[in-house]
Amino acid sequence: MSFDAVLNFLMSGGFGSLVGAVLFAVIVVMLLNTFVVVGGAQMAVLERRWFGKDMPMGRVVAMPDEVGIQARILPPGLHMLIPFLYRVEKYPMVSIGENEVGQVESIDGVPVAPGKIFGPVTLGHNLFQEGELFLRNNGSKGPQVQILPPGIYRINPYLFKVDKVPIIRIPNNQIGVVVATDGQPIAPGRLLGKRVDGHNNFQNGQAFLENGGQKGPQIDILLPGSYRINSKLFNVVIKDATVVPTKKVGLVTARDGAPLPMGEYVAKSIETTGEFQDGAVFLSNGGQRGPQFDFLKPGTYYINPMMFDVSLDEVLFVQRGEVAVIVSNIGKDPVAVMPPTSADGSTPSEAVKMGVERYVVEPGYRGIQREVLGPGTYYLNKLAFTPHIIPTTNITIDWAEQKPEADQPLAFDPLAIVSRDGFEMTVEVKVILRVQPQQAPHMVARIGTIQNLIEAVIHPLVDSSFRNQASSSEAMMFMQDRHEQQRKAEQHVIEELEKYHVECVSVLICQIKLPERLMQTLTNKVVATQQKSMYDAQQEAEGRRREMEKTKAQADLQPSLVKAEIDVEIATQQKQQSITLAEGKGQSTKLEQEGIAGGIEAVGRAEGEKIRAIGQATAEAYTKQALALGQAPLSMIEIMKQVSGGKIKITPDVMVNGGGADGGGSNNMLSAFIASLMANGMKLVKDPEAVPGKTGKDA
Repeated sequence: MSFDAVLNFLMSGGFGSLVGAVLFAVIVVMLLNTFVVVGGAQMAVLERRWFGKDMPMGRVVAMPDEVGIQARILPPGLHMLIPFLYRVEKYPMVSIGENEVGQVESIDGVPVAPGKIFGPVTLGHNLFQEGELFLRNNGSKGPQVQILPPGIYRINPYLFKVDKVPIIRIPNNQIGVVVATDGQPIAPGRLLGKRVDGHNNFQNGQAFLENGGQKGPQIDILLPGSYRINSKLFNVVIKDATVVPTKKVGLVTARDGAPLPMGEYVAKSIETTGEFQDGAVFLSNGGQRGPQFDFLKPGTYYINPMMFDVSLDEVLFVQRGEVAVIVSNIGKDPVAVMPPTSADGSTPSEAVKMGVERYVVEPGYRGIQREVLGPGTYYLNKLAFTPHIIPTTNITIDWAEQKPEADQPLAFDPLAIVSRDGFEMTVEVKVILRVQPQQAPHMVARIGTIQNLIEAVIHPLVDSSFRNQASSSEAMMFMQDRHEQQRKAEQHVIEELEKYHVECVSVLICQIKLPERLMQTLTNKVVATQQKSMYDAQQEAEGRRREMEKTKAQADLQPSLVKAEIDVEIATQQKQQSITLAEGKGQSTKLEQEGIAGGIEAVGRAEGEKIRAIGQATAEAYTKQALALGQAPLSMIEIMKQVSGGKIKITPDVMVNGGGADGGGSNNMLSAFIASLMANGMKLVKDPEAVPGKTGKDA
């Protein structure tokens, strides 16, 4: 008889008495405590009130024969119970969504083993839906390793606490770094937990623990995807994948591994690590802790950041006009290729000459590599190889007031020097040098970098060279001998830079600045010289102008000159004709005169004899007179004869008397004149023919 039928019977008045009503109530209560209806999405939790054993100390959930909240539950449906023995409480089922997992914590059970945090998987409890079997099979109290996948579960809320958490999703270009909160301790000297098999990307926590999984950071990572992981057992932190952009390289440093050997700076190459994406293989193959020789080229890599630190570096780009000198930090010891020493320990002359260049080595040895890298792009591990970019084109270094903004390190202030005569000068200099590609490694071995070469060698060298030259020359001579000073400085720089395997192209003196007062003197001298040159040029111009005028005049008179030349030619012809006629006539006259001359010669010879005879007689007469009268009286007599004969004129045409009262000026002059003639013994005979007995020849 159903409950509805009983109720209808009572309401119809079949039992109107009080007994009937009480009986009805008792029946209703009995029925309600005997039958339990559990809905399709529900479960019922039972509590036994009496008539049973007490639960053991520390227990929370009772077994069937124990008083208390029962471990078992009632599934959906109609259930008949002993009246008044159990109290029933209904709860909804536990639903785990598609993108969720259920993390279970047991409120009752045996204690977890010492050192453990999570209870191990217990068999037979049907994913925690059979509480009695969980307890009978020694299920552990506390967080459970086992999780609930998506679904609907009848789980006793008094025995198990279920937390629904989202599944772990790792997006593209990201990774999941895992830290286990339970497991064995990590081996001493290690930073990460070792790899264990069978845990299916940490989704099977029981397999992880049973196979020796270690507590702490894990060497394995989660790749992009979805994972149902017990987040209480495994803490997953999402990190970005390692991305090496274009024109970059990834330099890798291992945080864990074997220690580096003594004296090594970079770890040995491990070729089977899958570009550092498999840390376990790296360790199993003897990978070493520290900077790695291998590096990452552009791309995306799923690397455990707790195992490997990746830093980005620029690719090596060698432009045209440059070479890269590589210094290797790895390889054999260069001592193996150093020149041998002599018995007393000294280095041979060849090694002394090479100096530190002995560390320019072949590939495979530690040191400066002999082979250089030409223009191009190179993926280079700069932890293992240090590049030095050396320009092979001309390098210009200026000592000038105006410095190039784009290249400040290659410019210095003008050189300040003092001449021998004490004048301060400033000199602006330009040095052009070049490093041959094959000499670049040797240059790096000697001085290091171009900047070191400029600051430690070239700048002091040029400054000292010009100071020394200026101290032995006067200021004006230094400026006037500028070319010679430049040649000396260039020769000195060439000789010094050869020691560093650097070619000096040229040394140029751009400008020499003398003191103002000295420059003024030089300026005045130059101005005077220029003025003189100007005047000379003007004079030359005037001379050329005269020549031009003369030429112009000659051109204007050219017709007359032509006519005159023709007249000269005519006159010349006429002259030649006259000469020819005269020569003919002369020959005729010569013959005629020779005949006449013969006759005259005969007559003259006779006349000569006559005159000679007369002369001799006259001479003899004068000689005798001189002996008788004396030379002076005889001379006076002869003079008087000449005067009286008009042969000699002694009276002037105009007579000026400046004399005294006696008026004897003329007489005095005549007497003085005659006395002078007599004193000098002069012969006043002007005409030889006037002397008797003298011929022209004898006179």
